[in-house]
Amino acid sequence: MTLNSKIIRVMDKLKQLWQFDPSDAKIIKQVVHTIKMSDVEDPDLLVSAPIWEWQQTEAGKWIMENSMVTPSWNRHLDPMTYGYSYNIVAYLTPKQLTYWKLKYE
Repeated sequence: MTLNSKIIRVMDKLKQLWQFDPSDAKIIKQVVHTIKMSDVEDPDLLVSAPIWEWQQTEAGKWIMENSMVTPSWNRHLDPMTYGYSYNIVAYLTPKQLTYWKLKYE
């Protein structure tokens, strides 16, 4: 492989990175659901059932289908209950966020 062909391959990759739909340029990180978990031995294991149940609801299915990046969850300590708080975070465009807030929140 010559140097010129390597440069062309790199340029093609860079060009692909900059080709995107301008309407998707702004992605908003939004907490879409919160689950409170008491002080248990393995909270990550026990919170999997409530997360799965939420994913089967109408709002959860919509988020799983429309989030620009796969939704994730974050665990935080809850000092008021000595337990944990789990936030499910989705990545939405402004139009999607408006729709979600009007219909599901």
